[in-house]
Amino acid sequence: MIVVPPAIQRIPWKLIALLTAIVGFGILVLYSAAGGNWSPWASQQSLRFVVFLTIALVIGRFPLRVFEEHAYLAYIGVVVLLVAVEVLGFVGGGSQRWLNLGFMNLQPSELMKVAIVLALARFYALLPPGNNRSWTALWPALVMIGIPVAMVMLQPDLGTALSICIGGIVVMFVAGLPFWWFGGTVIAGAAALPVLFSFLHDYQQKRILIFLDPESDPLGAGYHISQSKIAIGSGGIGGKGFLNGSQSHLDYLPEGHTDFIFSTMAEEWGLIGGLALMFGFFLLLRWGTRVALKARTRFGQLTATGLTMTIFFYIAVNLMMVMGLAPVVGIPLPLFSYGGSSMLTIMTCVGIILAIENDSKTGTRRFH
Repeated sequence: MIVVPPAIQRIPWKLIALLTAIVGFGILVLYSAAGGNWSPWASQQSLRFVVFLTIALVIGRFPLRVFEEHAYLAYIGVVVLLVAVEVLGFVGGGSQRWLNLGFMNLQPSELMKVAIVLALARFYALLPPGNNRSWTALWPALVMIGIPVAMVMLQPDLGTALSICIGGIVVMFVAGLPFWWFGGTVIAGAAALPVLFSFLHDYQQKRILIFLDPESDPLGAGYHISQSKIAIGSGGIGGKGFLNGSQSHLDYLPEGHTDFIFSTMAEEWGLIGGLALMFGFFLLLRWGTRVALKARTRFGQLTATGLTMTIFFYIAVNLMMVMGLAPVVGIPLPLFSYGGSSMLTIMTCVGIILAIENDSKTGTRRFH
């Protein structure tokens, strides 16, 4: 009888297999998008995955109290990085969002998606029972969300700002704040849409208008969406076959290796490939949801829920964007699109959720 060492048993092999399958599929698409070459995207994505998966597994071994005790510090640290972007960051694609670290370009606003969830989960975990319906449960959270959102909007990056808002709002909702607060905010936001629209940059306004009528400028602002729909539709049920995509290979599809990588995949792998990918994401989100439900502390429950919804927001917005169901906001497809900051953010989420899962196995449930 073979005795498996406890250290080997503790390794989450099923989770590793799932992540490897999603990323591996993405690497195949990147290989094809480069015309059948590992360089420049597939090889770098492979290396990043190995490094970030290792980081996620290491994070998963940390006691949950480490994240709880340092949640505010992490938030402040990322705010400092956002300030550094304004001072030292370089401009790419018309936006100033990145810090050059040498081995990779870091987008601090991506890390804020994790930091805001940790900070708000810490805040509501410390909030005395019964106080979640008072003003003291609302204004600190709004300040913590508002500071990074304002800084990210200066870059400008509407998509990431919305992601930060969603992560924070989910934590507030799960923490038990009155439902009418959220309903009132939605109504007020809808009424203020014309004013908010006027504050957007010209290109952001054009993206929204093109979303409402993509055929009004098919060779200009509506080019991305039009070519994306052509690529997805031309794939049919089974796709054109690996390395046989025309939209990406002939450079009709912009950003076919980043924001619109799903369109590149759908052209070659068809509906079957798309459903397989979405099933993989479903399994990942189901795992995160189960961890949230089984969390033994309030902090763990709020954090797991917020991080799982952060991953879901990535997936939902990107898929809606490439299908023309949402404006183009520059949100990559998690674990699939080429990019270091996005993968680092998602793998950090996975690592923290894994730490919460390990914590739930070590003791009894306790909530304030």
